[in-house]
Amino acid sequence: MTPGRLQDPAQLPEDELDVDRSLRPRRLDDFVGQDAVRSQLAVSIEAASGRGEALDHVLLAGPPGLGKTSLAQIIASELGVRFTQTAGPALERKGDVAAILTALEPREVLFVDEIHRLPRALEETFYPAMEDGVLPITVGQGAGARIVTLPLAPFTLIGATTRTGLLTTPLRDRFGIQHRLDHYGAADLARIVARSARLLGVAIDEAGAQAIAARSRGTPRVANRLLRRVRDYAEVRHGGLITDAVAAEALDLLEVDHAGLDRLDREILRAICEKFAGGPVGLSTLAVAVGEEQDTIEDVYEPYLLQRGLIERTPRGRMATARAFSHLGLHPPSQPRLL
Repeated sequence: MTPGRLQDPAQLPEDELDVDRSLRPRRLDDFVGQDAVRSQLAVSIEAASGRGEALDHVLLAGPPGLGKTSLAQIIASELGVRFTQTAGPALERKGDVAAILTALEPREVLFVDEIHRLPRALEETFYPAMEDGVLPITVGQGAGARIVTLPLAPFTLIGATTRTGLLTTPLRDRFGIQHRLDHYGAADLARIVARSARLLGVAIDEAGAQAIAARSRGTPRVANRLLRRVRDYAEVRHGGLITDAVAAEALDLLEVDHAGLDRLDREILRAICEKFAGGPVGLSTLAVAVGEEQDTIEDVYEPYLLQRGLIERTPRGRMATARAFSHLGLHPPSQPRLL
C-alpha cells in the first residue's frame, strides 16, 4: 500500500480483510456511536421479533467505512435470521436477482451493498418483491408469452449506499426504515480503537487511543487500519506499548497529519490552492491533476474535506477555503475568484 493513502477494502489482502471482519461488532450493544440510529433500530428489531414478522426494508446511507455492513450483519444477528450479502455491481441479469430472491428463507436479511449502482432494469425487479412479496417472471416469447407470479418468503432488504442522490425515488421510497450514518466524534473513535486493541491483543493507553482517534477522519475503518499500522511501529521501535508519543511518531511516518489528512488529501488541496489559485476547478480536471479516479475523490476524500471546512462545492467546481490555505501554510489569493 502506498504510504499516506487510503485503500479500498476490496483491495486489501485476505488476511487484512479477515482482521477487519474480526473487529466488527456482533450485537447492537457492542456497536459504538450512531446513538440515534442504534436506538431506533433496536425498537424496530424488537417490534418485528415480537410479532414474528420480517423487519421492514432498511436503507443505510453515509460515507464509506462508517459501519453500514456491520449494522446490516448485526440486524440479522439480532433478528436471529440468515444473512445473505451481494452488491449492486455484482447483479447483472434478472436471473441473478430471481435466483437470490427465490432462495431466501422466511424473515431472512438480504444485504445489497452499493445499491445505487444497481442497473435500472434490475432495480424494477425489486419493486414487486419489496412491496408485494412476489416475483413476476415472463414465460415464453412473443405473442404466447405470459407472466407467472411467484410468491416470495417475507424478507428484509437492507441497502447500503454512499450516494443517496443516485437512488431513484421509486426505489428509495420502498424502504420503510431509512438512516444516515454520520462521521464519528473523537471520543467514540477512541472507544472503538480501545476495543479493537483488546481484540487484537495490543497494549495501548488511553492517550494512545485518543491520538489515533484524532487522526482517523471520523471513520472507524480508518481508525482500525491506523491502529494496525501503529501496532507494527510500536512492536518494532518501542516494545509494543502504544502511547501518545508512539502513536504520533508512527502516524507522522505514515504521513497522516494532525487533522487526519493523508498524502492524497493534501495533494487535492495543494492542486486547488496552487495549480488553480484556489478554484473553482471541475472534478474531472481535479482528478487528472492528482492522478486519481473521480469517484474515489468524490466518495472517499471529498466528504471529509467538506466536513473539515477545507473545500466547498460551487456550481462551477471545487474551491479551497481560507482554512485549506492555512493548513498548507499558504497565503490565499488577494482577490477572491468570482463565481
